[in-house]
Amino acid sequence: MIICVVGPTGVGKTKLSEVLASKYNGIVVNADAMQVYKELNIGTAKITSDEMGQIPHFLFDIKKPDEDYSVYDYQTDLRNIIREQADKNIIIVGGTGLYIKAGLYNYEFSEIKNKNEYTDYSNEELYSLIKQRGLEDEVHINNRKRMISKLNSSKNNNLKDELLYENVVFIGLTTSREILYQKINDRVDKMMESGLLDEVSSLYKKYGNCKSLNTGIGYKELIEYINGNIKLNDAIELIKKRSRRYAKRQYTWFKNQMNVNWFTVDYDNFNKTIDDVLTYLDKS
Repeated sequence: MIICVVGPTGVGKTKLSEVLASKYNGIVVNADAMQVYKELNIGTAKITSDEMGQIPHFLFDIKKPDEDYSVYDYQTDLRNIIREQADKNIIIVGGTGLYIKAGLYNYEFSEIKNKNEYTDYSNEELYSLIKQRGLEDEVHINNRKRMISKLNSSKNNNLKDELLYENVVFIGLTTSREILYQKINDRVDKMMESGLLDEVSSLYKKYGNCKSLNTGIGYKELIEYINGNIKLNDAIELIKKRSRRYAKRQYTWFKNQMNVNWFTVDYDNFNKTIDDVLTYLDKS
């Protein structure tokens, strides 16, 4: 069985995935585009080694912050894991929907004919087009090559979506917008208290303007502060704002792209939410 635990940032996916992996003697596979990077820990709310316990975890901490890692790379890695761990229940957890779709569906990559090189466009104009497609969290305004690549995407060659594997279940966690936004705000405050600024400062000094730091929410804003472009309080508020917007886009994406079974989280009694999910899975 493959269980995908999806939903917006901060909703409680990690906790549920660990319970499911323990219950079904499974493995956990990361599906968060930022958690593939080593050393990006606090800002990505990455699970700790203590929290992992004895459960095997895959695709966490597999790349240095200045190394490239694409959707195609993830597709290859996930499919290899599914093949090699065929005797295990697999719990895929994360909010990067395109990673999950590329890995589990008939998602193809191909050369784009008649590419638009956008030679007459400034970086600002390209970024404006990127924002119109809701891709601003995936690319930095100074990464011209990647912006053009995104704009030339073939969108899976217009193929009808088909799952490549049997017995795949999508579990989504949700809550009211008011509760989620407050949780996101509180989590950002806790990240700052836990040393996020020190983490970003150290990584920026070590790796400079690399892709992961320039695109990751929580990292790019604090780099702006470090460079003296904005005040610290403004950077923190910007992290919260962008995190809330990202959560909204995640909801929209999962609701439109996958057949997700949604469960409203009971934060006063998370065990009830766990029981609801287990009851559903046992009947599936």
